[in-house]
Amino acid sequence: MIEVERVVRTSPREIFDVLGDGWSYAAWVVGASRIRAVDQDFPQPGTRIHHSVGSWPVLLHDTTHVVSCVPNERIVLRARGWPLGEADVELHMEPLGNRATKVRMLEDVSAGPGRLLPRPVRIAIIAPRNRETLRRLAYLAEHATHEDVGRR
Repeated sequence: MIEVERVVRTSPREIFDVLGDGWSYAAWVVGASRIRAVDQDFPQPGTRIHHSVGSWPVLLHDTTHVVSCVPNERIVLRARGWPLGEADVELHMEPLGNRATKVRMLEDVSAGPGRLLPRPVRIAIIAPRNRETLRRLAYLAEHATHEDVGRR
């Protein structure tokens, strides 16, 4: 797994409020361009976000599903973007005192043509993308109130 981390100036709960709102996925995940649907019980294990990846007019329609979830602690996802493949993604939240949380994001290709790329190439692609993803997640979690998230 390729790991990046960021300290976010808010609680694990406020971060998880963003992660648990499937409709916000395209706002913080680099590459996700729009959300088409979110399963009703998201983020329960087995539920999915139906998303599009890419830029109009070239969009891939696929899903990301929840493998496991412990609210305010971690969520494990399987992100699909066929024909490119699939990736396993883990987000872990570790409280650092009153109003700070270390968020660790681990990702690697789990299926498809991307598995053929050597690890240094995957690191060069995934790590910068995920640093930006965590920057966006931090911005949303630090600047949204609990009432803002989930009311889209």
